[in-house]
Amino acid sequence: MLNPTDSLILGTVQGLTEFLPISSSGHLILARELLGLNTESGLVFDAVLQLGTILAVYVFFRKDVIRLIRAFLLVLAGKKSASSAEDRTLLFAIVLGTIPALILGLLLEEAMETIFRSPLLVACTLVVGSALFWFAERSAKENSSSPSLKQGWWIGVFQVLALVPGMSRSGSTISGGLFLGLKRDAATRFSFLLSLPIITGSGLLALAKIVKNGETDFAFLSLATGFIASFMVGYLCISWLVGYLKKHTLSVFIWYRLLLSVAVLTALILK
Repeated sequence: MLNPTDSLILGTVQGLTEFLPISSSGHLILARELLGLNTESGLVFDAVLQLGTILAVYVFFRKDVIRLIRAFLLVLAGKKSASSAEDRTLLFAIVLGTIPALILGLLLEEAMETIFRSPLLVACTLVVGSALFWFAERSAKENSSSPSLKQGWWIGVFQVLALVPGMSRSGSTISGGLFLGLKRDAATRFSFLLSLPIITGSGLLALAKIVKNGETDFAFLSLATGFIASFMVGYLCISWLVGYLKKHTLSVFIWYRLLLSVAVLTALILK
């Protein structure tokens, strides 16, 4: 049984790591190992925590969300000319960018619940992700202030990498944006907006499974504690990261990931 204290710790870890390019899923797996928690229903609880952090995105980027909803409704009503071309392009870029992760997520669901929940895998992908970030920074041209449909699709392909714990959704998509010529702040903003459909969908699906199966080792208080912690900490991290990446590169996160990988591998060897 997961108690409220453990939920608070995991919710805080989720909030700290969901948007920083250091991998929330990887840190949650490692946190469970350190706390001595089993991974039964872990993927479900992780998704509930993700709902807390994704709510922080909705709140922080509420103006963008309102514009996107308005553009969507106008397109449905056949009045797309009433919305701005920029809003429509951003909307469709998000839709296109969501498709790759949606398809691969469904195909790899079983692996995500078993094979992908390994500390050794996390240690390896932390290094792979660091290499990706480094190459992205080296090749960044930063020519575009807003993603095109083509850029949206390919950034969505990069988002697929985040299905493997240790890669990081934000790190993968921000790197994809830099590879494709987006300015750093534009890549960061699109990374957050692109996370809305896939994280919201996976979180709601997890809640549906809880209600349908009733197979969970989490009490309501534990779920609520983790959710609130992930929302509050997540909001603070979004605010900090948006400001930080306007003036800095991903270098500090690259070094952190490499050091963490060494620590995990050392712990596994000595275990």
